[in-house]
Amino acid sequence: MAGFDVKLTITGLQEAQEANLRMIAAVKPKDSRLSEAVRYGAVEAQRYAESITHVWKYRGGALKASHRIAWDGGLTATISIDEKAVNPRGQRPAIYGPYEHRRGGQHAFYQRTAEERGVKISQGMRDYFLKGLP
Repeated sequence: MAGFDVKLTITGLQEAQEANLRMIAAVKPKDSRLSEAVRYGAVEAQRYAESITHVWKYRGGALKASHRIAWDGGLTATISIDEKAVNPRGQRPAIYGPYEHRRGGQHAFYQRTAEERGVKISQGMRDYFLKGLP
């Protein structure tokens, strides 16, 4: 059986490897396009929750103003009522806010945020993430 020589040339390998590294970097748990999409979603959810939270005149709107985002810089973000917030009458939104939320219906600001804007926020997160891919 006669031997034969094959000569191959691979082009674009370096570019493909660089694109692969950019894709890997985009989905890292921290400091990536994916983690930034999580932050984007948290900000959108916090804004909506704040916009639909009822303002009680005699409590000065402190509950509305006390929604806070805790983001770990990665893939986890939470929105909650600031434990240190105090309204003008000395009351703490972190105490009376959960009671307000449990009243349900128009008062359930976090539940309403998930139900009324959850899909739209998720789509925005997806679009934000995809826009940054190589």
